[in-house]
Amino acid sequence: MRNIFTKTVIFPVFGMLLLGLNLSAQVVSPVKWSFSQKKISDKEIEVSFNATIVHGWHLYGTDLPDGGPVSTSVKFTPDSTNYKFSGVLVSVTKPIKTFDKTFNLELSYYASEAHFTRRIQIIGSHPFSIKGSIEYQSCNDETCTMDEVDFSFPVNESGAAAEAAVSKPVVSLPEAKADQQVISVPANPAGEHHSLIWFLFFSFIAGLAAILTPCVFPMIPMTVSFFMNSNKTKWEAKFQALVYGASIILIYTLIGTVVAVTLGADFANWLSTHWLPNVLFFIIFVVFAFSFFGAFEIILPSSWINKSDDKVSKGGVGGAFFMALTLVLVSFSCTGPIVGAILVESAGGMILKPIVGMFGFSLAFALPFTLFALFPQWLNNLPKSGGWLNSVKVVLGFIELALGLKFLSIADQTYHWRILDREVYIAFWIVIFTLMGIYLLGKLKFAHDSEVKHVSVGRLMLAIVTFTFVVYLIPGMFGAPLKAISGYMPPMTTHDFDLHKIIRDEVKLVGSSRGNLEGKGVSGNSLCEKPKYSEFLELPHGLEGYFDFEQGLACAKVQNKPIFIDFTGHGCVNCREMEANVWSDPRVLERLSRDFVIIALYVDDKTTMPESDWITSSYDHKVKQTIGKKFADFQIARFGVNAQPYYVILDHNQKLLVQPTARDLNPDHFIDFLDRGLAAFKAAK
Repeated sequence: MRNIFTKTVIFPVFGMLLLGLNLSAQVVSPVKWSFSQKKISDKEIEVSFNATIVHGWHLYGTDLPDGGPVSTSVKFTPDSTNYKFSGVLVSVTKPIKTFDKTFNLELSYYASEAHFTRRIQIIGSHPFSIKGSIEYQSCNDETCTMDEVDFSFPVNESGAAAEAAVSKPVVSLPEAKADQQVISVPANPAGEHHSLIWFLFFSFIAGLAAILTPCVFPMIPMTVSFFMNSNKTKWEAKFQALVYGASIILIYTLIGTVVAVTLGADFANWLSTHWLPNVLFFIIFVVFAFSFFGAFEIILPSSWINKSDDKVSKGGVGGAFFMALTLVLVSFSCTGPIVGAILVESAGGMILKPIVGMFGFSLAFALPFTLFALFPQWLNNLPKSGGWLNSVKVVLGFIELALGLKFLSIADQTYHWRILDREVYIAFWIVIFTLMGIYLLGKLKFAHDSEVKHVSVGRLMLAIVTFTFVVYLIPGMFGAPLKAISGYMPPMTTHDFDLHKIIRDEVKLVGSSRGNLEGKGVSGNSLCEKPKYSEFLELPHGLEGYFDFEQGLACAKVQNKPIFIDFTGHGCVNCREMEANVWSDPRVLERLSRDFVIIALYVDDKTTMPESDWITSSYDHKVKQTIGKKFADFQIARFGVNAQPYYVILDHNQKLLVQPTARDLNPDHFIDFLDRGLAAFKAAK
């Protein structure tokens, strides 16, 4: 639900140093299961499955729609002579629901724990065990895992329930061979810490921007006048000014705390995904935009402000507090949309995020008022209010109008209305920001604007930036990904006319025809033979490769190319993110298609293989009958890792050529990884 507000600033103004936490390569188990059962009657028991989820990870729900991540499923070993089910699987813990823009689906997940139960009727009269397994997918911001755990519930003659046994094997990873290397994987807590710091920073920037609005800026002289006319001593006045600034921060932070504590995760996710609040937010943003354009004024009831003013006149610490409250109330008509954007951006079930956001906003917002209260002589250097303030207000109106479309887009995607597809959305933005650029040049005027006799350097530079952004948007009408603002855009799947895809398909067709003319019978990528499972598996961006390791290895030997293995999954969000942001880079595409034989191994595919392709695992000794389980086992047994995405480069002897890598959204790092792998392959020859 990420990123309605945080992506509005494209060029960060300072760098940040983060402490990286590293873990050795290993099979990660972010979900720990425990099992219990209780006797309902002599012939009925209730079995419970309890998941404890590591902080920063989430476990997907049991009823996900097709085309997304893998649902959590509980499978029982059939035993019709001893028991039958007397109810369905019940999720005791209410899942969190959210709209995932990567899959364009509404998904459910559990954040810290999950509890499931199912009632079973006992038929047999002799001791037996209820056995089965739980298959599930868990993800964090960096990676995803597929896992399976077995369970067994012993039941005696009377139907009494003994303690359940967990039969998931303890995995002993094979010792690293001479040609294997250990990787380092970033720990998720650092990523979460990073996210909060950036959210604090952008909230701080929003607070600074709010100061320049017409409702707020004129309050600075009023603040100075209040503190200058105080009868307090110099140091008492300084203390009162500090109380004033602290009160502003307290009021705004209290708002964030109330939202976090009282509304909770379920409400936050409903707020960010349901059509009703999103359409309401869209209308509110449009109304504020019209107000900023001068159509009407939005003011709070005068009685609210008058009561606050009465308290201010009493002076003292209480007076400073109510002066701060008056400022918050009076400035609401300009700060309301900004504060609302911060709170909506923080909607995702995180208790700390709205508090951090409001603290950052209020810290910046309170800073100039506190400083001018402490040093009132600075007022002489402050620019006078005038027409420039209304210009700021109008520009904010254009931005409000553009941002409001995001809320309508969320509702449109969630309920598949298809009224705001990607090219329609981009067209609106092109028109809105073009008009904004024309306004900045003084060629478009509103009711309360002053006459622009000449364009200042500042307005000219803002107009240049605005028109540059418009030019950047135009290729998006024809299918360009617009990565810098992809968080705002509807997904590419809603784009009706994708010129880039048409060109890729034409090039692929020409390459295929050329290959046929040369007697190869294959596409321009010169595959050795038709890939197994290509009827239902494919690579992104028109790339060609294999979906079976043995077949890809054989072709790599024929073509004398290194092997690039992509451990991926249909439901791996981070895999799709890598493909969209890194693999789409023309430099990456060129290297993958020219220099490597690509093998994409889907670890979550449910397709059952022919019996001749079944394998027996070397670590849990189970027979792997599906494509996904076979290659998940291969990843664990060969590399000691069970997380995706995971990228490996091998030579023809299956020797690692370079240290494997995982999720890293910097294309330059991925290019370096590919180049080092290719150089090592050539050097070995």
